[in-house]
Amino acid sequence: MNRADFVEGLRGGSAVALASAPFGALFGALAVENGMSLSEAAFMSATVYAGASQMVGIELFGHNVHAWLIVLSILAVNFRHVLYSAALARYIGHFTPVQKFFTFFLLVDPQFAEAVKRAESGRQLTFAWYFGFAIIIYIPWVLISVAGGMLGGFIGDPKAIGLDILLPAYFLGIVLGFRKRDNFLPVALVSAVASVFAYRYVGSPWHVSLGAAAGIVLAAVLPLPPQEPDLEADALQSEVHEV
Repeated sequence: MNRADFVEGLRGGSAVALASAPFGALFGALAVENGMSLSEAAFMSATVYAGASQMVGIELFGHNVHAWLIVLSILAVNFRHVLYSAALARYIGHFTPVQKFFTFFLLVDPQFAEAVKRAESGRQLTFAWYFGFAIIIYIPWVLISVAGGMLGGFIGDPKAIGLDILLPAYFLGIVLGFRKRDNFLPVALVSAVASVFAYRYVGSPWHVSLGAAAGIVLAAVLPLPPQEPDLEADALQSEVHEV
């Protein structure tokens, strides 16, 4: 791997690791509060590795819900990762199968956002950069989950100190990072409205996937924005014709 790209990835991911630390600690505390051991909480963080899905999972564990329903609910929340993978696939065609395995396993929301921004800026999406960015988030996530479980008693009620607002605020920041894209406002608005209706009439966590599906459908039917003419390519083509 290219060392410079790996170090650059570590630097970029360290900010995300710091921002996600409260979520990891909150998950560990809630997991132990709902009857999970520290090892079980660590195992869930290491294998599921998705904050929102882990929160949904432990909430259902605490209500003695059937295992198949828990898996299905986590799949509903994590369905967006299927869309992330499809959008990212065009940029990682040069990765080996093993690299693609780790790429998709470590694919979380900020990882996707930064990877797409890097690729769309014209810079090559290398596995060294991607892995460096991911691993500096993944390892602290697991460790802080354990720390949260050990010190959960000192946190108390998360809502009392406003920790419950961290997750929606975090996702809102990621979404707004794409606000300059074409058709962003109508797609985001339809997704939000559909998600609210789904939450009211279908329930959590299905509102996440249904809201996303509504936005995807609208994005598919909206006309593509007019493309700016490539003057340089046109000039080159004219020269070829003249020759």
